[in-house]
Amino acid sequence: MEFVKIDRADWTRKEYFEHYFSSVPCTYSMTVSLDVTAVRQSGQKLYPVLLHSLTAVVNQHPEFRTALNSRGELGVYSEMIPSYTVFHPETETFSILWTEYSEDRAAFCAGYERDLLLYGKNPGMMAKPNPPENLFNVSMIPWTSFEGFNLNLQKGYEYLLPIFTIGRYREQEGRFVLPLAVQVHHAVCDGFHLSRFVQELQQQIQG
Repeated sequence: MEFVKIDRADWTRKEYFEHYFSSVPCTYSMTVSLDVTAVRQSGQKLYPVLLHSLTAVVNQHPEFRTALNSRGELGVYSEMIPSYTVFHPETETFSILWTEYSEDRAAFCAGYERDLLLYGKNPGMMAKPNPPENLFNVSMIPWTSFEGFNLNLQKGYEYLLPIFTIGRYREQEGRFVLPLAVQVHHAVCDGFHLSRFVQELQQQIQG
């Protein structure tokens, strides 16, 4: 994994970044419905397939890999890894796991299963140790569906990476659909980029 610093002087997005990061700090969210019928009919586990599909599209576009690193430098990660939540029903708390990305869906899903087995029952927020810095966040809310979801981040105007929240799927006219909420920073991601992301994500899921 590399972190390539952005030269703001020659960056085509310089004016937009400065406007939405400094002058008018702005994040926004969009909630969409994803058709997951193909995954349901295939018998694959939905969560790891969605994690793989999200990561595949995130890694295709720099606007979803642009971040401030631990030194406050602006740059783009060469690859992102999904950080995701697992639920502990006995304590009604959650923990965070992460799984190395592989372009091969079966290989990634196998890695997910290994991480779930090794770390899934560990208590505490970060159940798998030594998280790398190139993580992006995914949460699953499998108990309910929703039409809108928004995170209120006190320091959200400094956080540039996307945040994904997945809801419960439902049957609709013979298809299975679920809500996906995506929160992004306007300094690095416009409506065009997010719309393209959703279209490509749907294609990945139907894979």
